[in-house]
Amino acid sequence: MRQYELVAVLNSEEDQFKAGKQAVADLLAQYKAIDVKEDDMGDRPLAYPIKKKARAHYVLYRMSLEPASVVALERAIKLSPSILQHLVVKIEE
Repeated sequence: MRQYELVAVLNSEEDQFKAGKQAVADLLAQYKAIDVKEDDMGDRPLAYPIKKKARAHYVLYRMSLEPASVVALERAIKLSPSILQHLVVKIEE
C-alpha cells in the first residue's frame, strides 16, 4: 500500500457540502482506503468559477491505498456530481 493525498473541492452550501463529504467517504470505503485522515481546510473563494460557483469548501484526505485502485477511484470521483474538483497525489517518503 502507498500513501496518497486527495484534495476534494466541494460545494460550499451546507447540505451539498455534507452530501459531497459523504460521497467521498463512501468512495474511499468502496476502494478500500485505510488510515484515512481528514483535514477540513474551510470555505474559500475560487480563483475562477467552477460550475458557476465562486466559493468552495476544501477537504484534504490522507490515506493508504493500493496503487491499482487509484485510477478507478479518480474515475468514480469525476462521475460524482457533488464533487466540483479533485486532485490525488502520491506522497513520497
